[in-house]
Amino acid sequence: MDAGHRQLVVDAHVHIGTGDGLRGPWDTEAPLSLYLRRARPAGIRGAVIMAPLTSDYPRANADVARIIASRPGLLGYVFVNTRAEAGRVGERVAAAVRQGFCGIKVHAHDARITREVAEAARRWSLPVLYDPAGDTATVEMVVRAYPDVAWVVPHLSSFADDWKAQCAFVDQLVRLPNLFTDTSGVRYYDLLEDAVRRAGPRKVLFGSDGPFLHPAVELAKARVLPVDRDGMAQVLAGNVLRLTRPARARFRARSRARRRRRRAA
Repeated sequence: MDAGHRQLVVDAHVHIGTGDGLRGPWDTEAPLSLYLRRARPAGIRGAVIMAPLTSDYPRANADVARIIASRPGLLGYVFVNTRAEAGRVGERVAAAVRQGFCGIKVHAHDARITREVAEAARRWSLPVLYDPAGDTATVEMVVRAYPDVAWVVPHLSSFADDWKAQCAFVDQLVRLPNLFTDTSGVRYYDLLEDAVRRAGPRKVLFGSDGPFLHPAVELAKARVLPVDRDGMAQVLAGNVLRLTRPARARFRARSRARRRRRRAA
């Protein structure tokens, strides 16, 4: 095996659970067993999981919470619908943090990003994985308005291969220090290569959007990015672990405190 393939790999973008929209793979079934069957042979040992698109995120997030509680190698992002859950986003995120979630997911298919999400992310030091569906203007506004929040915009901003939006996004990635991207679903590889060269490997996370996309295929794409070994380590695992570290450390500290209280009782 090539030495580079022994590096730690953490997939920063995975959907697990069952959606109810039946409009496409993204809101139907995303079984953990299928993802693991595809990811493990590729050497992927960790993943950030979140619900698929659904009309009932509280239920879907509860399913994710049970999985991350039983599988230490999996991290969780809480998925919120900013329209349906308006006025309750802060409450939802606070509850998720207590369950061990270490990030927030929002998709423009449900509704645009809001200050509620940004304020909750700021309060709990959580990264936000926001899919803007090519709306780079909103990305510009929110990332500039909340410079102390880490914003991860997947697919170079467009899963629909909107080349113009992706070109504009690469410029944003270079300019805005708190803006990041993941490699999932980027078909125009030259743009992904341009992003890592211009913005640097610390701004790019390996993500597969599995199991909808095959994690081994998406990983192969990330492995040929023009970066050195240290840069590749950042892309494959270091960046997502760095962005989620505050939340993970806080949860571990709370868990230790609870155990001490139980022993003392």
